[in-house]
Amino acid sequence: MAIDSSVYGYMVDEQDFPDKKVIIEENSIGDWVYIVLEGQVKVKKKTAKGVLTLATLGEGAIFGEMPLFLKRDKLRTATVQADGPVKVGILDTSRLDKEFELLSPQLRGLIKTLARRFTETMDKISEVAAT
Repeated sequence: MAIDSSVYGYMVDEQDFPDKKVIIEENSIGDWVYIVLEGQVKVKKKTAKGVLTLATLGEGAIFGEMPLFLKRDKLRTATVQADGPVKVGILDTSRLDKEFELLSPQLRGLIKTLARRFTETMDKISEVAAT
């Protein structure tokens, strides 16, 4: 996936991670939003049978956005780990939050519903995989 040029305007920093380095830890607190600039990451979730890989994300993929949209306790819903060397961009969550709040209440509600449904679906997939 190519990186949409409009995303660069939201970047405040870049960071490199070596292979296997954890970028986000499931159940940790955090509100950074990232974009994969180079390389790829694996999204993993803990289950009763061990760790399940939910997805592999490559260039242009954004991750860590759920706390931004769901406005809850900022607990991370999955672990994101470098799959080989990776460079990520760190997005300006303050600016994203301000712009999100400018959306109509209906559109904000729709985005929150979609984010919540996505989180619930990933939780259900994890449960099914663990049985």
